[in-house]
Amino acid sequence: MSRFLSARFQALEAYVPGEQPQDMQYIKLNTNESPFPPAPAVREALNAAEIDRLNLYPDPEGRALREKLADFYGVGVENVFLANGSDELLNFFFMAFCDRDRPVAYPAVSYGFYPVYASLYGLPAREVPLREGFRLEPADYCGIGKNVVIANPNAPTGRAIGAADIARIAESNPDHVVLIDEAYIDFGGESCLPLTKKYENLLVCQTFSKFRSLAGGRLGFAVGSPALIRDLDRIRYSTNSYNINRLTMAAAIATIDSHGYYAANSRLIQENRAYTAAALDALGFETLPSLANFIFTRCPQVEGRRLYRELKARGVLVRHWDKAEIADWCRVTIGSRGQMDVFLEKVREIVKEAAHADS
Repeated sequence: MSRFLSARFQALEAYVPGEQPQDMQYIKLNTNESPFPPAPAVREALNAAEIDRLNLYPDPEGRALREKLADFYGVGVENVFLANGSDELLNFFFMAFCDRDRPVAYPAVSYGFYPVYASLYGLPAREVPLREGFRLEPADYCGIGKNVVIANPNAPTGRAIGAADIARIAESNPDHVVLIDEAYIDFGGESCLPLTKKYENLLVCQTFSKFRSLAGGRLGFAVGSPALIRDLDRIRYSTNSYNINRLTMAAAIATIDSHGYYAANSRLIQENRAYTAAALDALGFETLPSLANFIFTRCPQVEGRRLYRELKARGVLVRHWDKAEIADWCRVTIGSRGQMDVFLEKVREIVKEAAHADS
């Protein structure tokens, strides 16, 4: 770091995104991207007329897209907030609602940006341990007296809790905001988004990066009470008022109109998830039950970092963390059947070599 960096950031541990190596062709099962391209209508939406308007700023209110999302989810336009990816939305949440007097709580094993934002803004934070089997216990958050952030399904575990559990958490913390990060909700989970009509302190965020195949478009959104949305807009207009570009908004509207295409892709991913988990179980792996587009798995014969390295050497990327609680585990994005077959072929090679080395 330079000698000019503010002292308040010198101890900051930044978020580390999934690697994007360029040294060779990889099967990328490390960043939970969709293996499927956007719907054909998205390509049509990104036409010459839209490109010719790139000399003009986009609508700072994103009115057309907000109306489309509001209609799709059965809420008002005033209930919808747009962000440059759900990461920006999370950033705005920590800025808007958390401070020294309103600390935040989140799972100890979850999305890595939560502790980064807490540290960035110098917030008192409580990391709530998961229970046995990496299970999130809703009772641990009921009446906690803090703002709450929960990824549901959780990452990297893939485990989920139900909407009724989230209602209990929101109801028991009426003076604090409960944010539910539903980045992976469309792969078999139960969304709590309808509960935002009942609980004024409940904020639900989703992303276009996973289910809707727009990771490169950078679009997230939140649904909540009009007052919460106005608070987020105050922060947005104070930082980056034109945060969603023109092409992303056009692509997103076409994406919503093509919901059937994405729902069919989700069904394929869920089938491939079950197929992959069963194949790993046959090899002696322990795999957590997942409602996301990834699985969290470990091999008793090969420790996590070694499995990650061996797979990378064979052209397959998965995600591994050195954090003690999960160092034996790897997170594996669910891709196409062909991608998962290659992954399983390489895993079998690694397990076989490990068995020979131990004999």
